[in-house]
Amino acid sequence: MTETLNVALLSRLRDVLADEPVTESELRTLSEQADGWVRALRGQVDATERRLDALVTDPSTSLTELAGELRRVEILLPALAEAHALLAGLDARARELRSSWLIAQAETPDPRSGPET
Repeated sequence: MTETLNVALLSRLRDVLADEPVTESELRTLSEQADGWVRALRGQVDATERRLDALVTDPSTSLTELAGELRRVEILLPALAEAHALLAGLDARARELRSSWLIAQAETPDPRSGPET
């Protein structure tokens, strides 16, 4: 299930970064989800690096165990880099959208102020 959520999150992040329409609420939700994804990946990388350190210092460690952890970190590091890049892109897109929303709001006359003279 986590993989399905990650695939859906990645897909939506890429869509938003490709200028697909998004609401303020969805921007906040996507940002929170992406941040959680980054933190989860960082935790996995840290745990794998700790396991590697422990395996390297243990003389009874097999090459198979080391190879498994190395493969894991080789998969996690690019995923973490991608997650950071997507989150940075989302932050930039959010700033851009918020600025355009504020400009549009400032340019729209307030209907409560009555007709302009």
